[in-house]
This record gives sequence, structure tokens and C-alpha cells, in this order.
Amino acid sequence: MTVRMTPLELMTKLISFPTVSRDTNLPLVDWVEGYLADHGIVAHRYVDPDQPKAALFAHVGPEVEGAVVLSGHTDVVPVDGQPWESDPYVVTERDGKYFGRGTCDMKGFDALAIWALVEAHVAGVRTPLQLALSFDEEIGCLGAPPMIEAMQGVVPKGGPVIVGEPSMMKAVTGHKGGQGFATHVVGFEVHSSLLPLGVSAILEGAKVIDFANARNAENMAATPSALAAMFDPPFTTWHVGQIKGGTAHNITAKSCAFSMDFRAVPGDDVVALKEAYLAHVAHIEKGMQAIHPDTRIEVDARFNVPPLTPEEDGSAEALARAITGDNGTHVVSYGTEAGQFQAAGYSAVVCGPGDIAQAHQPNEFISVAQFEAGHAFMRDLVARLK
Repeated sequence: MTVRMTPLELMTKLISFPTVSRDTNLPLVDWVEGYLADHGIVAHRYVDPDQPKAALFAHVGPEVEGAVVLSGHTDVVPVDGQPWESDPYVVTERDGKYFGRGTCDMKGFDALAIWALVEAHVAGVRTPLQLALSFDEEIGCLGAPPMIEAMQGVVPKGGPVIVGEPSMMKAVTGHKGGQGFATHVVGFEVHSSLLPLGVSAILEGAKVIDFANARNAENMAATPSALAAMFDPPFTTWHVGQIKGGTAHNITAKSCAFSMDFRAVPGDDVVALKEAYLAHVAHIEKGMQAIHPDTRIEVDARFNVPPLTPEEDGSAEALARAITGDNGTHVVSYGTEAGQFQAAGYSAVVCGPGDIAQAHQPNEFISVAQFEAGHAFMRDLVARLK
């Protein structure tokens, strides 16, 4: 008989794979697929056509719709330059905590979900259970949409989705959405003493970036809706985190590149937000081209994460609350794959072990108590499916 690994053993194995988003996750996917196969579970892949990465999903129980879906991501953020006190890819226990890259975000939950899937299969549950493990979540939730699409028709359509991002085992029912636009301003170079004859990509880029300042001031001054008031801050925010460009101090810049991102509260029209930014870009570009026709502004979408909107009588929320006993109202300002499942017609909630404050940090950890709380959640879930 093939030995069933404990949640801690599973987490330790998953952590050992350095699945930083810039690198492949295939060794981890290979191992999980093999482990499930050893226990008689058939797993399916969505393989990215452009890079050596894959998502993995599986179904156990009756071949009927309405499965509970346990969703996590396999990628982690880099450890480069962080002052770790132990090997980030080896789970180390000390002071009531499990240290390692991904223990909190979110291989701890992945391990618990794999454990629950095997236990549900062995128990012969009446209500099915599914596992969905994505990639590239950390660079914009890019891997979940094609995975969700690939699941349709290969496994029966699931019902409630529990996305196990760290929430201290609280039921998070809403989060902001986000979009990012890689923006490249192409100017025309002249000596800076002849400034009116040239087009400075940096100065024109500053005009584009000022869109964020204007929108943030406008949104901050407005009275938030009841839904927006649940969030902190209670409005949609625009942000530019990095900028690069220019050749020398005495040359009008040929190039200026940055990413314009927004985080939208549920209820805001994200299509209208995008169109407003593109209209502003087009206005600035028109002024540039009036000076020199070879100038332009290129905008490419980097990511698009829909918000998670609180559901009325949502089955995922009801399930998470029934198991955890949590009756509080919880929303967060970061995005997750829950909004993508919801947009695809699933009921979704965020509920997982660990504190989001530990995510991406040096010496990332999940407390032993939180990991055990996650284990208790999965034991209860499997019992309810029997």
C-alpha cells in the first residue's frame, strides 16, 4: 500500500521545489501528478504554450457537477537579497513556526489541499472534491484563467471554490480587482537647448503619470459607496511603481517606460477605468505627434485581475463559515484568483491558513497553530463530503 504523506511532509516536499515565477514549476507538477497517481487519482494539466510551466487539476468522487474546489498557486516570489536565517527551500521549525519560502503563500495550503484530495478519494466521498493548482499568480494571476478554461469539460463543473490565500482561516468575501498597463513613451531626441524641437519621452510620460495623481485625488474626495466603504482605502487607487528612461542630462529623452496599475473596488466599472486611461494616453500622444510624427505611446496590458464581489447566499462563503465558525465581515485590498473563478461562474471565497503579513518576507513562516487550523479545516471538509 502506498503511504499517504502527512500535511507537513507534503508541505516540506513542495517547499523543496524552488518554483519562483521566473522559473519552471514542472518538477513540482510532475511530482504532484505522480503522487496522486500512486493513490489512484488521475490529474490533468494545462501546459503553457510559451514557457515551461503547467497548471494541474484533479477530481475525486462521483462524476457530477458541484464539487468543492480547493484552489492554490504553485509559484513563489524570489528570495534574492533577503536575509534568511535558514535555507528558504527547507522547512525549518522553530519557536512554534514553520519557516520556508511559500509556507504561508501558499504551499502550506497546497499541501493541505493535496492531503484532503487523497483522503476524500480513499474515503469514497458522496460529494466530489477538486484540486486546482495554478502558476504565475505572483506576476498578475496570469495562470488561473487558462487553467479554469481547461477544466471545463475535462472535469465536471465545480461549485464552491475555496482559494487558500493566507487569511488566518477567516472567510474573505471581497477583494479589489486590478489591471496593469506596460506603457512605453517614445520621444524624439534633440539637444536639450533645442527643447521645443524635440519631444521628451520623460516629460510627456510625466503628463501620462499625472493621470494617477488626478484620479487618486478625485477618488479620495468622493463619498464611497457602501460596498467600497468596506475597503481600506475605500476607493480605487492608481499607481506607478517603477520608471526608467532617458539617455543623458542634456538630451531630450527618447524613451520612458513604466507600468500604470490600478486596484479597483468592487462595483467600479473596470472597462471604463481602462478606457479613461487609454483616452488620456491618446490625448498626450496627439500633442507629441503634432511636434514630430515619429513619436508615440505604446500600451500593453500586463495583467487583469477581476475583483471578488461579496455574494448573496454564496455557497463558498456558507461552506467556509460553517467549517470555521467565522461570522465576521472580511475584505482585502489585494487581488487573488478568487475573482477569476467568480467571473467564470463559480461561487468563491478566500480562506486559508497563515497571515498575509508574512507573504514575500525574508524568513517567511506559517505558525504551527495556523497550519494545524488548516488541517482541522480539511478534516472537517472531508467529513462533510462523505
